[in-house]
Amino acid sequence: MSVDWLPALASAWLLGLLGGGHCLGMCGGLMGALSLAAAPGQGRHWPLLVGYNLGRVLSYALAGLLFGGLGLAVAHTPALAVLRTLAALLLVAMGLYLAGWWHGLTRIEALGRGLWRHLQPLSRRLLPARTLSQALALGGLWGWLPCGLVYSVLLWSAAQGDAVKSAALMLAFGLGTWPVMLATGLAGQGMLAVLRRRGVRMAAGLLVLGFGLWSLPGPHQHWLMGWGHGH
Repeated sequence: MSVDWLPALASAWLLGLLGGGHCLGMCGGLMGALSLAAAPGQGRHWPLLVGYNLGRVLSYALAGLLFGGLGLAVAHTPALAVLRTLAALLLVAMGLYLAGWWHGLTRIEALGRGLWRHLQPLSRRLLPARTLSQALALGGLWGWLPCGLVYSVLLWSAAQGDAVKSAALMLAFGLGTWPVMLATGLAGQGMLAVLRRRGVRMAAGLLVLGFGLWSLPGPHQHWLMGWGHGH
């Protein structure tokens, strides 16, 4: 992967970091269950947390590879600009959601509920996860939970027009969620209280909103790239 893709990978990682609070809303209960699955006071729950999050991130990368094929199929057609515009608008919607200004993105999450109905019974069989392999498999299934944030970044990564790069971007996004997810799983309610502060949510929302606006196809991207090369 060329050096030109490093900013995109960094952006994907940052989107995961900023959206970590939203991830806790989706997976926080399961993280607590994993912490309680191990014997108390023996410090054995952190391998389960790592295994779960590794499985979850790998499922994001798989989704990126699959949906990246869509971007590859339209890479040299006008449909790619449409795909990129839709992806940017979803990121704008995600920013508004994170900031608490608009919750319309939750309607998009309904699109994935059909698949989740088939996967949820399988995930229940793995609870309580007491081994690393169980936690890994549980994370791999839980990564397909309907989530507006994942859908937004997934469409953005697919709009790059390359399946392998789409998978890499989703992997970077998933790794970006790790600090918050692991810290919360280990530190508990203290981290969760910080992430729920309105100022923190608004700051994250504004940054994602700004990234979505910047991602919209248009002359502004050429102006910024030209300015950077000129300096």
